[in-house]
Amino acid sequence: MSPVAATAPAPPFAALIDPRTLMRIRNLELRARVVVEGFWSGIHRSPYHGFSVEFTEYRQYSPGDELRYLDWRVYARSDRFFIKRFEDETNLRCQLVVDQSRSMAYGSLAWNKAEYTRTLAAALAYFLHGQGDGVGLMTFDEKIRDYLPARHRASHLRRLMLTLEEVTGGRATDLVTPLQRVAELVRKRGLVILISDFLAPLERLEVALGQLAATGHDLILFQVLDPVEVSLEIGEPAVLEDPESGRTLMVDPATARRDYQRRLEGHCEMVRDLARRLGGECIRLTSDQPLELALFDFLGARRQRGPTTRRAQSRVAGRGG
Repeated sequence: MSPVAATAPAPPFAALIDPRTLMRIRNLELRARVVVEGFWSGIHRSPYHGFSVEFTEYRQYSPGDELRYLDWRVYARSDRFFIKRFEDETNLRCQLVVDQSRSMAYGSLAWNKAEYTRTLAAALAYFLHGQGDGVGLMTFDEKIRDYLPARHRASHLRRLMLTLEEVTGGRATDLVTPLQRVAELVRKRGLVILISDFLAPLERLEVALGQLAATGHDLILFQVLDPVEVSLEIGEPAVLEDPESGRTLMVDPATARRDYQRRLEGHCEMVRDLARRLGGECIRLTSDQPLELALFDFLGARRQRGPTTRRAQSRVAGRGG
């Protein structure tokens, strides 16, 4: 049987930050900065300088381009010349939609899925803010808890980090209502990133995501699972409790593991297939994985937005040459 956890392609980093070390940093914004700076440092040290040129913000410098459009901050990080696209054409608006329901409080490590997810959202926000993009946030459990519209200000980023640090007391998971609300509130096309364990019924999720895709939003789903949720390595038979429904079940992992993994893989494949059918991407992570992998996979997912990116880059080439 192939492993349930999706294996990301080998990142171009000489070293990755161990989550055990990362999670010891109490300040969430500092934690996010460490992840992003480690990511840029890894790109700089690797033979893949300029991997992020595939991201929608930049294209590589070509002879004849006007030097005034060079992004010197990116040059300082990567030793490569990139042309930044015109702000009025290209600034991305990203809405982070973060699951903080009771199931996210599970953790077999020194941290739980909720803490890992908050760090992932913070790192994405810090990275996008550094690219000049507007970032917003919506947190939810069985109802919407917080909403911040997408903006690009230092004070807004700080407020977003503080909001992410708040721990909600919700119980159930409602994946649909927050997406419907995003569709109502966010009229301009942008990027919607949904971060959840997706351990909930998916029947209505396709309609909600379809509404966003139909209005031109790009979709990226991050599925975050605990390693034990993937492996069912719990040792002896035990009574397990569903944190949202309260239902209990006696489980013998030795006999249940094969069927459990098959069912879990089937459920996760449904999530991946749903994202693909709507033109988006699903990235699966376990909460023991270095978060630089998430940024690497995020840029890989954005790279696959080929036609849109190429059209925008062609506009810049025409104006810059």
